[in-house]
Amino acid sequence: MTVAGPTPIPTRRGRPGYDQQSVLAVAVAAFNRHGYEATSMGMLAEELGISKSAIYHHVPSKGDLLRLALDHALGGLESVLEDARASAGPADERLEFVLRGTIAVLTERLPFVTLLLRLRGNTDVERDALDRRRTFDHTVAGLVDAARHEGSIRSDIDPRTTTRLIFGTINSIVEWYRPGGPLSADTLADDVIVMVFDGLHRR
Repeated sequence: MTVAGPTPIPTRRGRPGYDQQSVLAVAVAAFNRHGYEATSMGMLAEELGISKSAIYHHVPSKGDLLRLALDHALGGLESVLEDARASAGPADERLEFVLRGTIAVLTERLPFVTLLLRLRGNTDVERDALDRRRTFDHTVAGLVDAARHEGSIRSDIDPRTTTRLIFGTINSIVEWYRPGGPLSADTLADDVIVMVFDGLHRR
């Protein structure tokens, strides 16, 4: 499943050889490697091979780089919920669609989602992103509960436990999945769905 992002990351032209997207990609990699707070604009400039002042031709601040990166991750996840297939039909089918979409976003935007999942909430940008993520998680939890009430998944497991186990499984993918490796994103999604629903469907 390929998920169309809400809005592509805007391209802002700066010094020759770089645009905002290429600067952002390097920044996200550095944030994931060193941590957001430990990454300075000087470190980014060194990795890019340009001056700090040149970076400011692309973005006003390090916080704006973080905001753009998190918007890219969250925008993809939110677009899954905005799809009509996430709100029409039996709850277990809607849940499966959302889980597949979540995995697609995660694998297509892996560095950005990795950054999102490692947030500590130390800045306003991080706290706003965490609020959006909680809203997403709450919606998925609602689908689990709806499927449980419809009788399409097991009712003998606390829905909060079910939701946490599902998120734990999917979120752990950022730690080991490697795009371009032997496991395709589609096969990964199929495997996760089989594991989740074979354990949840009533027998």
